[in-house]
Amino acid sequence: MVNLWSLLKTENGLIPAIIQDVRSGKVLMMAYMNEEALRKTQETGTTWFYSRSRKTLWNKGEQSGHRQRVCGIYLDCDSDTLLIQVEQEGVACHTGFFSCFHREIRGEEASTPDPQFPPYTKASFLAELFEVIQSRALSADSTSYTARLFAEGREKILRKITEETTEVLLATLESNDTDRAHLRWEVADLLYHLLVLLQNEGLSYYDVVEELQQRRKKPAR
Repeated sequence: MVNLWSLLKTENGLIPAIIQDVRSGKVLMMAYMNEEALRKTQETGTTWFYSRSRKTLWNKGEQSGHRQRVCGIYLDCDSDTLLIQVEQEGVACHTGFFSCFHREIRGEEASTPDPQFPPYTKASFLAELFEVIQSRALSADSTSYTARLFAEGREKILRKITEETTEVLLATLESNDTDRAHLRWEVADLLYHLLVLLQNEGLSYYDVVEELQQRRKKPAR
């Protein structure tokens, strides 16, 4: 049986590992692994790295409790970099930010740290929108439409979903192959109100995503 480590292209016995949050898709950090760190990561299901400055292994979150549960380990085409998808507990950065990549390059300067960085990808925007909806659920701001929806309660939310569903159906019937703007608008409204319903009923966006993932038939290997 071929040893996995022998297949990897390392430098000084180390390989860089990019850590990605499996839910948001955000890149959390980059660290190095040696053969033992990779083996312990596979055995324990949490990330282990090699510290080049301290010359020793370390288990992410061992002291802070902000552990990373491994969901998948992937190898790039040149066999010289790992991508590890994780479920992040708490935050990944030792400075208290969710991701270590919390500054943006703007021309010749770097921005101040911002907890919103790196931004969600378009594919993950519904997750970001749900976070905003969660914050509005705790707000008493009468100028916020979302906060008012929660204040008015389940019946109001359900009425809005009924209305928006009807609008989607009508927009579909009246749209054509070259003009889908109205349908796009109405579907966006419906998705937004469905997320509001999830929050109101104690579910999350990720609960629905995980349900869909479980239903998906994976191709046989």
